[in-house]
Amino acid sequence: MRETILKELLKSRQAKQPVVLATRLSDGIQKLVYLTDKTEETWLINSSHEVLTTDRIRIVEAPDGAQWFLNAFNPPLRLIVVGAVHIAQPLARIGALAGHDVTVIDPRTAFASADRFPGIALVTDWPDEAMAALAPDARTAIVTLTHDPKLDDPALAAALRSPAFYIGALGSKKTHASRLERLRAAGFDDQALTRIHGPVGLSIGAKSPAEIAVSIMGQITEVLRR
Repeated sequence: MRETILKELLKSRQAKQPVVLATRLSDGIQKLVYLTDKTEETWLINSSHEVLTTDRIRIVEAPDGAQWFLNAFNPPLRLIVVGAVHIAQPLARIGALAGHDVTVIDPRTAFASADRFPGIALVTDWPDEAMAALAPDARTAIVTLTHDPKLDDPALAAALRSPAFYIGALGSKKTHASRLERLRAAGFDDQALTRIHGPVGLSIGAKSPAEIAVSIMGQITEVLRR
């Protein structure tokens, strides 16, 4: 790898910018491909998008017959959970097992304790402050679980202003309708509000906290991979 390529790759990693390292197998020529790149051919952009989406390496054939090896360099997956409630405990564990860097936000220190969330990053700031510091990116999923508008709404507002790939909110259809009305009053339009998955999770008949956590993580994975 040329030094210039390596420096640019490290810079992209530091900026949490998804990038594909494309190598022509016939001669070792390399280039970095960004999804916003306007100079690369459509076949390479589309193939790079697929590699980044699946997090899998791939060999593709160019229109001229050349074979290219595509290697994805994605920022880390993150899961931000707002509310250190019962559902958050299995969700944090499942999220970590699925490869996400998990952070639980809750200013209520009686809930957000190391005893209840061993090995999980805990933030006890108010959600708006915590979200500003965490700066969700396009590889971040955000789930609110408290049912408390004072905690959930600021977190959802911050999530909607971010490029987070997934936003979910726990609650019944009635609760979610009231939540959307408050967010509309805060200035968010219907198109923005469609980003919120509510009631959160896949419809699998989940009842227990662990089952609900499975349904949430399943929906996050579905959105990520599709």
